[in-house]
Amino acid sequence: MILCFHSASMCPKGCLCSHSGGLNVSCSNANLKEIPRDIPPETVLLYLDSNQITSIPNEIFKDLHQLKVLNLSKNAIEFIDEHSFKGVAETLQTLDLSDNQIVSVHKNAFNNLKARARIANNPWHCDCTLQQVLRSMASNHETASNIICKTAVLDEHAGRALLTNANDADLCNLHKRTTDYAMLVTMFGWFTMVISYVVYYVRQNQEDARRHLEYLKSLPSRQKKPDEADDISTVV
Repeated sequence: MILCFHSASMCPKGCLCSHSGGLNVSCSNANLKEIPRDIPPETVLLYLDSNQITSIPNEIFKDLHQLKVLNLSKNAIEFIDEHSFKGVAETLQTLDLSDNQIVSVHKNAFNNLKARARIANNPWHCDCTLQQVLRSMASNHETASNIICKTAVLDEHAGRALLTNANDADLCNLHKRTTDYAMLVTMFGWFTMVISYVVYYVRQNQEDARRHLEYLKSLPSRQKKPDEADDISTVV
């Protein structure tokens, strides 16, 4: 009775708290615009679904060391930050982020996460970061393959599953490939300029040589003087 009274007195406003295999805190359909900061630390199941929550502050769950189930579905969350699940990543068994407005996540948002995550039905923007996150989740998060790109760095990937796209293109190498192409084009341009200059130089020298030869041919031949011929005969 003392435990029940204590837990009820700590129950966040608009939420219902009960005990069934641990403390269950249900804040579903409570018109919440943010995550309560007075959630009891002994909470095992936390339901925050069907509200108007727009963000998950860093370390908001850091004191909930017994948390196993976290339901944040059907909210308006747009971004998952690096430390959104700090403190509960290793204890969570189920994490539901489906049916939100999540466009992107920090590359380390799901580090050490052991839970089965539901992250489908969000307007994902598919880029290198999301591809890296999902690749790290693919082995133990079955719903990762259900991520559909609403937008993407490659337009042809919009409306398709990201993990399928990963087989077609490595989104993390797009910038590198673009840089390589630019460098290749630049090198080809310089090579073309050098070849053009060499060809021009050779042709110009050939033209100068031809003109000089014509000039030499146009000069009158040097005639020997008679006395020079006599001197040669006398010597002989």
